Amino acid sequence: MWTFSILVLAAAGAVVRGQDGNDTAPFPSATYPNGSSPDPAAIAGTTEFETSPPFYPSPWVSGLGDWGASVAKAQALVAQMTLAEKVNLTTGVGRALRWPDWRVDPDPVPKTRDANGPLGSVPRLGIRSLCLQDSPVGVRDTDFNSVFSAGVNVAATWDRGRAYTRGQGMGAEHQGKGVDVQLGPVSGPIGRAPEGGRNWEGFSPDPVLSGVMMAQSVQGIQSQGVIACSKHYIGYEQEHFRQIPQAGFDNLTDSYSSNIDDVTMHELYLWPFADAVRAGTGSIMCSYNQINNSYACQNSYLLNNILKNELGFQGFVVSDWSGQHSGIGSAFAGLDMTMPGDVGFDTDTSFWGPNLTIAVLNGTVPQWRVDDAVTRILAAWYYVGRDTKQIPINYDSWTLATYGYQHFYAQEDVRLINEHVDVRGDHAATIRDLGSASTVLLKNVNNALPLTGHEKLTAVFGNDAGDNPNGPNGCSDRGCDNGTLAMAWGSGSANFPYLVTPETAIQNEVIGNGAVFESITDNFAYGQIETLAMRASTAIVFVNADAGEGYIVVDGNQGDRNNLTLWQGGDNLIMNVSSLCNNTIVVIHSVGPVLLSNYSSNPNITAILWAGIPGQESGNSIADVLYGRVNPGAKLPFTMAVSREDYGVDLLYLPNAAVPQVDFTEGVFIDYRALDRAGIEPLYEFGFGLSYTNFSYSNLSIVKQNAGPYTPTTGMTTPAPTFGTTDNTTSDYVFPSNISRVPFYIYPYLNVTDLQEASQDPAYGVPGYIPAMAQDGTPQPLNPAGGAPGGNPQLYDVLYMVTATVTNTGSIGGEEVPQLYLSLGGPYDPPVVLRGFERLSIDAGMSATFTAELTRRDVSNWDSTAQNWVISSYPKTVKVGSSSRNTPLSMALPM
Repeated sequence: MWTFSILVLAAAGAVVRGQDGNDTAPFPSATYPNGSSPDPAAIAGTTEFETSPPFYPSPWVSGLGDWGASVAKAQALVAQMTLAEKVNLTTGVGRALRWPDWRVDPDPVPKTRDANGPLGSVPRLGIRSLCLQDSPVGVRDTDFNSVFSAGVNVAATWDRGRAYTRGQGMGAEHQGKGVDVQLGPVSGPIGRAPEGGRNWEGFSPDPVLSGVMMAQSVQGIQSQGVIACSKHYIGYEQEHFRQIPQAGFDNLTDSYSSNIDDVTMHELYLWPFADAVRAGTGSIMCSYNQINNSYACQNSYLLNNILKNELGFQGFVVSDWSGQHSGIGSAFAGLDMTMPGDVGFDTDTSFWGPNLTIAVLNGTVPQWRVDDAVTRILAAWYYVGRDTKQIPINYDSWTLATYGYQHFYAQEDVRLINEHVDVRGDHAATIRDLGSASTVLLKNVNNALPLTGHEKLTAVFGNDAGDNPNGPNGCSDRGCDNGTLAMAWGSGSANFPYLVTPETAIQNEVIGNGAVFESITDNFAYGQIETLAMRASTAIVFVNADAGEGYIVVDGNQGDRNNLTLWQGGDNLIMNVSSLCNNTIVVIHSVGPVLLSNYSSNPNITAILWAGIPGQESGNSIADVLYGRVNPGAKLPFTMAVSREDYGVDLLYLPNAAVPQVDFTEGVFIDYRALDRAGIEPLYEFGFGLSYTNFSYSNLSIVKQNAGPYTPTTGMTTPAPTFGTTDNTTSDYVFPSNISRVPFYIYPYLNVTDLQEASQDPAYGVPGYIPAMAQDGTPQPLNPAGGAPGGNPQLYDVLYMVTATVTNTGSIGGEEVPQLYLSLGGPYDPPVVLRGFERLSIDAGMSATFTAELTRRDVSNWDSTAQNWVISSYPKTVKVGSSSRNTPLSMALPM
């Protein structure tokens, strides 16, 4: 979601005085050699102005999997509701109410506090206005909350348990603030191009790694009684042109279209969402972009057919903020809840609200479609236990003041709006652990690390080591790059309760050991840097690269990064220091890959670490690794390539049409898959990461399991159920006389009894397009690839058990992440794809067994003709090792 706009190598001994490396020009509309998929179907399915086929009717929820009891409870409650109350639970109230709660509220005096998105309420049935709130790193726009490590760091841990624990902590904090729906986790963007602005909110460009982290995050969040909203569905891979008002071009008519073929959709972009649905996510947020030239929030093929039909999704679909572009069209296409409720912020108009009431009364939208939307919302509410765990909302998203307007935009009703509840618990320890467990050691020459703390003179350099002069929250939504980078910018941010900088943590370490410490946090203080670097026995250089959401522009970067270089003159800083100190350690805080080839072979640079976006404990986390309290075990969740071109794909920076067309012609070949196919050597490959100890691999074993054959799902649904009856007396829906109308607040009521006049639509009554079958509530055929949340349950049958022995051959204990890669064998398949991993803790001289399951889905390909998963006849090979390019164990998969 978004809120507002803010425009905001050298010879030894030589000091480089250059411009910020981030000033290099972007690659508009770039194409690269070997950037296209070898699969002709992938190319054919990604042509400009590709279309998305219609699919109707919208599937009605049926209680698949373990949702049966929750759906039954929801249906019983929906049966007691009036039409106005049902509509009220589908439509946000707009921004008249403060942020923590976006929904229409038929109560005469709305009593909710301010969430990022409030929904309407049904007071007489005890349903308060639901509170939907960012973010995927903590509770946004409040205080006394934690800031957790970003999703990209969670992926770098390669640790299921840590992903769950982080989700659990975030869920607990949202619960403590009274939030009903946490807007996270993220797998859209997945990270198609490394420059993507919001990649850091998600996990990894690999679908399996992302899928595991999505599932664990969903389960962790929902264990605390908070609904997880998995987002952004789908193909949302860049910030440029996501919304026309932000694009900066006068000739654009609509948001960009991600043109994606069927195989790529299933094998790459949909995979993590399938895992989230299987894990029980209560909500899915549809994205701003179009997919095959149909907006995500009204794309009937993606919402009705793939999400609700094939994946068996039982929860509700909510629009991203102002991501709805039609009224009945989006209702028919499978949207269940609109946020923030108004067409545009503070416009006092809504696609739904009273217009959805009118559409049901005049027979355009059948009652069962609204009943289904409300049932899905309430089923998710029951599924996570909100009926017993919900507490009053105790904060306000528009201000941190204790007292203020209840209705912010309308400037009405002064009251207590912030109770300043401290929800942090003991999460600082979790965040510190996440930060250190996600720090990837990329280079360590002659055991330069760990440090002892007794080095004669430790010198720290870099803006990224120190404080933001205006405080850690000095830039709204973190929309700047001042001081150390512990969180990137946009709606995925939260307010720091404090921020431990690397400068502070390292200073405490050194001084505590009686040694000498100095620091310079001005990257452009060339003379002072030169003088200190010449004296230092150990120099630690901190550099960064930032990114974020497109409504904020930082240093000319409109959300997306313009390039992959370091910011704030970071490249020059590294070269200047390392040319004068032969024990230079480089620490990188970045949202994703950066270009490091100048440093990997520099003999004066003895160690390189990637620390990502670590959150509030940033300094403590990196100090734990630098000084050996934590033996690094993290692995890269993406590839560090030598050049930008090596990735084979880029963003669209300049529009190529009135509706910008982003053609995903690379198919499934992104990140390591692209480099592997092209035979390009990466600088540091996907899955790479060093330790302070060493590991060896042996004893690969594959045991075939006795799973039965794959059976496509057959049969028919029940008819679409309706609950209660709709009173067609229009006077019953006129705005009640006992309600004091709040300006700009979205209600479900009509102004007059005449439906045409109430609609204020000059085209009302003119015959229009209603998609074929959109109103059809008769039994529908089941999807052969469906049958349960996540798809056909037999997709998750275990076909093979793979084990291997991992031995710690070093002198200290450590953690290793053995990784299983599979060659699917087909001519259009990547050379290898990740299919399993496990983070193991192994004492010195000891061994542990790595175990991975290969499911039917893991060894299958999507067949666009059959519209199902099939196991090809091509020979398949299992490879196990420490990274995508280091797999010493290999064995043919018995078919």
